[in-house]
Amino acid sequence: MKRWERWTFNTLSLVVIVTGFAYLWMKYAMQNGDPFAVVNHPWQTSMLSLHVVASPAFILIFGIIFNSHVMKKLGASRIPNRRSGLTSLGLFAAMVISGYLLQVSTSDAWLQALVVVHVASGAVFTMVYAAHLIISAKLARYRPLPIAREVA
Repeated sequence: MKRWERWTFNTLSLVVIVTGFAYLWMKYAMQNGDPFAVVNHPWQTSMLSLHVVASPAFILIFGIIFNSHVMKKLGASRIPNRRSGLTSLGLFAAMVISGYLLQVSTSDAWLQALVVVHVASGAVFTMVYAAHLIISAKLARYRPLPIAREVA
């Protein structure tokens, strides 16, 4: 995986994670004292807008990384960080599908179920992907550097 791919994916994942959890907190955990208020916090709509705008870029860069990183690892055997990578992949799919369906669903029952799936998969994805990054960093630290060839 190239450095710009890793940097872009990690930056966009941070933006999507922070805005998603900020919106979740503002919508479900905060209460506004005004009985006529439509939102619980003045930034609530901005957090949702930024989350929805950043998500397609996040999905796009994931597609690029899927091609350059995930496909190479799927065919290989005995990869130390494979379990967290595959778990992240499945959670990413659940997160994306539920996020898309949240925007087009009209049934209250489906909306509630999709919110639960989206929030749960997003929360677990955050933890598993963080573990994936930590394990990758530890593996890179102990991986021997390639020997430089002398040019005659």
